[in-house]
Amino acid sequence: MARKIMVVTGASTGIGQATVNLLAQRGYTVFASVRKEADGEQYAANPNIHPLLMDVTDAAAVKTAAETVQSQLQPGDSVMGLVNNAGIAVGAPISHVSLSAVRKQFEVNVVGLIAVTQAFLPLLQAETPGRVVNISSVAGLVTSPFLGIYSASKHAVEAVSDALRREQMPFGVKVVIVEPGPIATPIWDKGIEKAVEKYSATPYAPIVRKMFRYFVDRGKNGFPPADVAAVILTALETPDPKTRYLVTPGKFQFLLSKWMPDKMLDRTIYKQLGMDEIARKR
Repeated sequence: MARKIMVVTGASTGIGQATVNLLAQRGYTVFASVRKEADGEQYAANPNIHPLLMDVTDAAAVKTAAETVQSQLQPGDSVMGLVNNAGIAVGAPISHVSLSAVRKQFEVNVVGLIAVTQAFLPLLQAETPGRVVNISSVAGLVTSPFLGIYSASKHAVEAVSDALRREQMPFGVKVVIVEPGPIATPIWDKGIEKAVEKYSATPYAPIVRKMFRYFVDRGKNGFPPADVAAVILTALETPDPKTRYLVTPGKFQFLLSKWMPDKMLDRTIYKQLGMDEIARKR
């Protein structure tokens, strides 16, 4: 029996995990990429899910993963979608962030996304063309202080996705961007205390813990990953998908800030985050 196949990166937790489970429930055969074998064990009981060991920054691993999927295709099978979800978040003031952290941010969120897309595109450019869904962020539209590097990587994802969408039109491969706002995912909890300690000796010390805790709390109070997974499913299944889907609480408020004059938005953020405390201590 012919299978409809999906590939999802960053499937260990959060949005990737929720997307894999939803797609499997819908009857798709899902190749779920994880960086550690232990992370793939959660899918062992589901015959529709096949863990795929792949670090998106490892070119050899990406190539092997694509070859693995291709080798398991049976007559009539079709690769219907690639969900580029793998990502990390670097939170740091631009003036103090290490260049190694900047490189890692872009290696995972941008270069890794491109590498995976290149590897799997030949499988998507079939008789029945598949789709690419790239997970961006509201940070790819509006930039907050202390999230400049993460935001820059997501702005890059937006640009890459727009170009790819136009380049793939002759092949029938649709490219869709999903832009989540605050989501209840562990991405911000990882290394939060280390980040706070790292920048406590900088001029941002008075507010650095408050700032990072603010971002973590926003995430914990955000949409559940399952809500984003449902939008990803729509992007994969609807006959004529939108080019981008914004998934965030308070969507109107966000759009208002997006079109607010720069200096007005600057002042608003300055007050909201209590950054005047830094100025008082100078």
